[in-house]
Amino acid sequence: MKKRFLLYIIGIGAVLSSCSKSFLDEDPLSIYTPDNSLQTSTQYQQATNNLYNGVRNIFMGNINLDTYFGLYYATDFAYNATDYDPAAKLNAYKATMVPSYFIPQGIWTAYYKIITNANVIIAEAGKSKQLSDADKNSFLGQALFFRAYSYNILANLFGGVPIELNELSAPRYDYTRASRDSVYLQCKKDLQQAITLLSDINQVPDGTVNKQIAKHVLTEVLISLKDYDGAIQSATDVISFPGVSLMTGRFGRRANLQGDVYRDLFEYNNQNYSTGNHEGLLVIQTTLNNSASVGDQTAWAVVPSLTGVRIVESVTKTKMSVLFNAKFVDSTSSNGIGWIRPTSHFFYEIWTPGDIRNSPNNIVRDIRISGVPSTSPDYGKWYVKDGYKDKVQPADYRDTIRNFYPVIRKTSPSAGDFVAVAGPSVLTNTTNPFGGILLNGASRLFMQKYMARLAETYLLRAEAYLKKGDNQKAADDINVIRNRAQATPATAAEMNIDYILDERLRELYMEEFRAVTLTRMGLLYDRDKRYNPKSGLSIETYHNLWPIPSTEITQNTGAVLTQNTGYTN
Repeated sequence: MKKRFLLYIIGIGAVLSSCSKSFLDEDPLSIYTPDNSLQTSTQYQQATNNLYNGVRNIFMGNINLDTYFGLYYATDFAYNATDYDPAAKLNAYKATMVPSYFIPQGIWTAYYKIITNANVIIAEAGKSKQLSDADKNSFLGQALFFRAYSYNILANLFGGVPIELNELSAPRYDYTRASRDSVYLQCKKDLQQAITLLSDINQVPDGTVNKQIAKHVLTEVLISLKDYDGAIQSATDVISFPGVSLMTGRFGRRANLQGDVYRDLFEYNNQNYSTGNHEGLLVIQTTLNNSASVGDQTAWAVVPSLTGVRIVESVTKTKMSVLFNAKFVDSTSSNGIGWIRPTSHFFYEIWTPGDIRNSPNNIVRDIRISGVPSTSPDYGKWYVKDGYKDKVQPADYRDTIRNFYPVIRKTSPSAGDFVAVAGPSVLTNTTNPFGGILLNGASRLFMQKYMARLAETYLLRAEAYLKKGDNQKAADDINVIRNRAQATPATAAEMNIDYILDERLRELYMEEFRAVTLTRMGLLYDRDKRYNPKSGLSIETYHNLWPIPSTEITQNTGAVLTQNTGYTN
């Protein structure tokens, strides 16, 4: 936990001392504290922007990358393809997910930093004499939301954690853990207050916290508290609000081009409310060449390392690249290194025919061979359909583990948008023989990103209905999502928590932090054991909660900060 007192260093003009004061009286004008640096609306906006920056840094991977990727992999969704054999990092789950491991420490620190900064705004806003009532409500509502959101993530991952609600003026070393339910109850209290202060989504600028995102997060919190009726009502408040809706028809900048409505949700510059997308409840903002923005590294991690795929060319019997000039093509995806490798469960077991979320617009499952001479009998053949993938030798296992697997496109822009999201240097002046422009390397993409969409609100309400015992209404909510996806409707008889988790995979892959979802439900062990070929080999039941970081325990010298069962400090 951040035990230090965080100060906002906000530039303000020099203040002259009063003539009535002795020149010997000390007036430390160069020392900035919340009392003297949080006064005007501009200063509160800067402090609030810092909360958004903290969340953006996590969602864009602008923290330690292993820490960020740990929110996705070592789950039923994915494993780490860069540390596959021998298994390392979270692929060797029991050996590495220990209290001293840097991943739980990094997540703990990132979210407590947001909480600490939110506490300053919450404490100071009520004392401000320069803020209008409207501004005071707005800043207080946003800070309460971010505090609740962060505590909810921490409780989902770690169980009970220390609750700090005050602005700190000195370090504390006497924290104890609140129960998990106590943390959720604090989240509920903060969110309910925030909802009374925040404006609706159609009344705020793009990317601004609003009533609907607060009610969405409240829905999840109420499920965790087993208040299923309350969760259903909270979700219904969001779903029935006339300013939001599931996008069911083609929309946005590329609506007249090849694609489908699901792909439209992830096209460059299609996420914001002002562009006509009324499904995103909170969109994280980023823009190329904006000094306050950071680029997203998710595509770089989840796209396979296609440049490493080679075949034995039929005539020369030498290994040659599948890709022309061994470069990625803008018509397929951004560059990738095959770090986060989705599981076979995700790629091959959860889909039914016709589901557009699995269409080539969204998941590319085959590529044409363009890296061999045009006179070769292999030229223009399909890597999968024509049997080349099946010929990979066991010694070349990385070809099928890291270098080639189906390409998830939702984290990448489409052809024609790469310059806008990565700059002109990302494009070469060379085209692939079968279409598309070759790409230079780029690991960061400046594209807006959802914190949450209305589709997830339906999924949360379905979960609440299921846990209440109303399988038909759970299926009805699931089918709102599946009908948009042109997928086979679900039946009430199919409804169980595994079905909902699979539907979350189908709808929210590479959006939700899958580790957070599974620890919230207490199902990380179960799903990992069944579906993850690496971490599933060593994961234990106690891993349903992450360990409390050992440094937090050892530095907390004034009280006992207990460890989760099963872990040894």
